[in-house]
Amino acid sequence: MKKKVLILSSSPRKGGNSDTLCDRFLAGALEGGHAAEKVFLRDKTIGYCTGCGACTKGAKQCSQKDDMAKVLDQMVHADAIVMATPVYFYSMAAQMKTLIDRTCARYQEISNKEFYFILAAADGNKKAMHRTLEGFRGFTSCLDGAQEKGVIYGTGAWEVGDIKGSPAVKEAYQMGLSL
Repeated sequence: MKKKVLILSSSPRKGGNSDTLCDRFLAGALEGGHAAEKVFLRDKTIGYCTGCGACTKGAKQCSQKDDMAKVLDQMVHADAIVMATPVYFYSMAAQMKTLIDRTCARYQEISNKEFYFILAAADGNKKAMHRTLEGFRGFTSCLDGAQEKGVIYGTGAWEVGDIKGSPAVKEAYQMGLSL
Protein backbone atom coordinates (compact mmCIF):
# COMPACT_ATOMS: atom_id res chain seq x y z
CA MET A 1 0.00 0.00 0.00
CA LYS A 2 1.36 3.41 -0.99
CA LYS A 3 1.78 5.71 2.02
CA LYS A 4 2.07 9.47 2.47
CA VAL A 5 5.30 9.97 4.39
CA LEU A 6 6.29 13.20 6.11
CA ILE A 7 9.88 13.57 7.27
CA LEU A 8 10.52 16.31 9.82
CA SER A 9 14.20 17.22 10.01
CA SER A 10 15.12 19.41 12.97
CA SER A 11 18.81 19.63 12.18
CA PRO A 12 20.06 23.21 12.31
CA ARG A 13 22.59 22.21 9.62
CA LYS A 14 21.45 21.42 6.08
CA GLY A 15 23.32 18.24 5.23
CA GLY A 16 24.03 17.62 8.92
CA ASN A 17 24.17 14.07 10.21
CA SER A 18 20.51 13.65 11.19
CA ASP A 19 19.49 15.50 8.02
CA THR A 20 21.60 13.11 5.93
CA LEU A 21 19.78 10.17 7.52
CA CYS A 22 16.48 11.87 6.61
CA ASP A 23 17.60 12.12 3.00
CA ARG A 24 18.44 8.41 2.93
CA PHE A 25 15.06 7.51 4.48
CA LEU A 26 13.39 9.74 1.87
CA ALA A 27 15.31 8.05 -0.98
CA GLY A 28 14.21 4.62 0.25
CA ALA A 29 10.58 5.68 0.65
CA LEU A 30 10.47 7.15 -2.85
CA GLU A 31 12.08 4.06 -4.35
CA GLY A 32 9.49 1.99 -2.50
CA GLY A 33 6.74 3.86 -4.35
CA HIS A 34 5.55 6.04 -1.50
CA ALA A 35 4.65 9.72 -1.66
CA ALA A 36 7.26 11.25 0.61
CA GLU A 37 8.49 14.71 1.42
CA LYS A 38 10.95 16.24 3.85
CA VAL A 39 10.32 19.41 5.82
CA PHE A 40 13.51 21.09 6.97
CA LEU A 41 12.38 22.91 10.12
CA ARG A 42 15.25 25.39 9.94
CA ASP A 43 13.61 26.87 6.84
CA LYS A 44 10.31 27.40 8.64
CA THR A 45 9.20 30.13 10.99
CA ILE A 46 7.68 28.33 13.96
CA GLY A 47 7.31 30.35 17.14
CA TYR A 48 7.41 28.93 20.62
CA CYS A 49 4.15 28.09 22.34
CA THR A 50 3.08 31.16 24.31
CA GLY A 51 0.63 29.32 26.55
CA CYS A 52 -2.23 31.58 25.44
CA GLY A 53 -4.70 28.69 25.79
CA ALA A 54 -6.60 29.32 22.53
CA CYS A 55 -6.07 25.70 21.48
CA THR A 56 -7.36 24.33 24.78
CA LYS A 57 -10.48 26.49 24.51
CA GLY A 58 -11.62 24.84 21.27
CA ALA A 59 -9.73 26.80 18.64
CA LYS A 60 -8.72 24.61 15.71
CA GLN A 61 -5.73 26.78 14.98
CA CYS A 62 -3.02 28.30 17.07
CA SER A 63 -3.34 32.05 17.59
CA GLN A 64 0.14 32.48 16.10
CA LYS A 65 0.29 33.09 12.36
CA ASP A 66 3.42 31.31 11.18
CA ASP A 67 4.46 28.20 9.24
CA MET A 68 3.25 25.76 11.89
CA ALA A 69 -0.32 25.65 10.55
CA LYS A 70 0.92 24.23 7.21
CA VAL A 71 3.31 21.77 8.86
CA LEU A 72 0.56 20.61 11.21
CA ASP A 73 -1.77 20.11 8.25
CA GLN A 74 0.92 17.96 6.61
CA MET A 75 1.19 15.90 9.81
CA VAL A 76 -2.57 15.38 9.94
CA HIS A 77 -2.66 14.14 6.34
CA ALA A 78 0.41 11.86 6.53
CA ASP A 79 0.21 8.12 7.08
CA ALA A 80 3.73 7.93 8.47
CA ILE A 81 5.73 10.62 10.23
CA VAL A 82 9.50 10.54 10.61
CA MET A 83 10.85 12.78 13.36
CA ALA A 84 14.60 13.38 13.17
CA THR A 85 16.86 15.28 15.51
CA PRO A 86 20.44 15.71 16.48
CA VAL A 87 20.93 14.95 20.16
CA TYR A 88 22.25 17.92 22.13
CA PHE A 89 22.94 17.57 25.84
CA TYR A 90 20.97 14.30 25.96
CA SER A 91 17.81 15.73 24.42
CA MET A 92 16.22 16.72 21.12
CA ALA A 93 17.00 19.93 19.27
CA ALA A 94 14.91 22.95 20.23
CA GLN A 95 13.37 23.08 16.75
CA MET A 96 11.78 19.65 17.25
CA LYS A 97 10.59 20.37 20.78
CA THR A 98 9.03 23.62 19.58
CA LEU A 99 7.21 21.76 16.81
CA ILE A 100 5.91 19.15 19.27
CA ASP A 101 4.67 21.86 21.65
CA ARG A 102 2.84 23.58 18.81
CA THR A 103 0.85 20.47 17.77
CA CYS A 104 -1.52 21.12 20.65
CA ALA A 105 -4.24 22.77 18.55
CA ARG A 106 -4.76 19.62 16.46
CA TYR A 107 -2.93 16.80 18.23
CA GLN A 108 -6.11 14.72 18.42
CA GLU A 109 -6.17 14.71 14.61
CA ILE A 110 -2.68 13.20 14.50
CA SER A 111 -4.12 9.78 15.18
CA ASN A 112 -3.47 6.31 13.80
CA LYS A 113 -0.08 7.29 12.38
CA GLU A 114 3.11 5.31 12.05
CA PHE A 115 6.12 7.00 13.63
CA TYR A 116 9.81 6.57 12.91
CA PHE A 117 12.53 8.31 14.88
CA ILE A 118 15.98 9.27 13.68
CA LEU A 119 18.58 10.38 16.20
CA ALA A 120 22.18 11.41 15.56
CA ALA A 121 24.75 12.14 18.24
CA ALA A 122 28.47 12.58 18.70
CA ASP A 123 28.41 10.03 21.51
CA GLY A 124 29.02 6.50 20.29
CA ASN A 125 26.67 4.97 22.85
CA LYS A 126 22.96 4.52 22.09
CA LYS A 127 22.21 4.91 25.81
CA ALA A 128 23.11 8.60 25.47
CA MET A 129 20.02 8.97 23.27
CA HIS A 130 17.59 7.41 25.75
CA ARG A 131 16.15 10.73 26.99
CA THR A 132 15.59 11.95 23.46
CA LEU A 133 13.75 8.79 22.50
CA GLU A 134 11.66 9.05 25.66
CA GLY A 135 10.75 12.62 24.66
CA PHE A 136 9.44 11.35 21.32
CA ARG A 137 7.60 8.52 23.04
CA GLY A 138 6.06 10.96 25.49
CA PHE A 139 4.67 12.92 22.56
CA THR A 140 3.30 9.89 20.73
CA SER A 141 1.73 8.52 23.93
CA CYS A 142 -0.65 11.51 23.73
CA LEU A 143 -1.80 10.49 20.24
CA ASP A 144 -4.55 7.95 19.62
CA GLY A 145 -3.34 4.92 17.71
CA ALA A 146 0.26 6.09 17.30
CA GLN A 147 2.54 3.19 16.37
CA GLU A 148 6.29 3.32 16.78
CA LYS A 149 7.66 1.48 13.77
CA GLY A 150 11.39 2.06 13.98
CA VAL A 151 14.32 3.94 15.47
CA ILE A 152 17.56 4.78 13.71
CA TYR A 153 20.55 5.58 15.89
CA GLY A 154 23.31 7.55 14.17
CA THR A 155 26.09 7.37 16.74
CA GLY A 156 29.60 8.78 16.75
CA ALA A 157 28.74 11.65 14.39
CA TRP A 158 29.97 15.10 15.43
CA GLU A 159 31.13 16.96 12.35
CA VAL A 160 28.98 17.33 9.23
CA GLY A 161 29.49 14.19 7.16
CA ASP A 162 30.67 11.93 9.99
CA ILE A 163 27.54 9.82 9.56
CA LYS A 164 28.32 8.87 5.96
CA GLY A 165 30.39 5.80 6.87
CA SER A 166 27.92 4.64 9.50
CA PRO A 167 25.64 1.59 9.20
CA ALA A 168 22.79 4.01 10.08
CA VAL A 169 22.89 5.40 6.52
CA LYS A 170 22.00 2.04 5.02
CA GLU A 171 19.52 1.36 7.81
CA ALA A 172 17.69 4.65 7.10
CA TYR A 173 17.43 3.82 3.41
CA GLN A 174 16.19 0.28 4.12
CA MET A 175 13.64 1.50 6.66
CA GLY A 176 12.25 3.99 4.14
CA LEU A 177 12.15 1.32 1.45
CA SER A 178 10.31 -1.17 3.67
CA LEU A 179 7.50 1.11 4.82
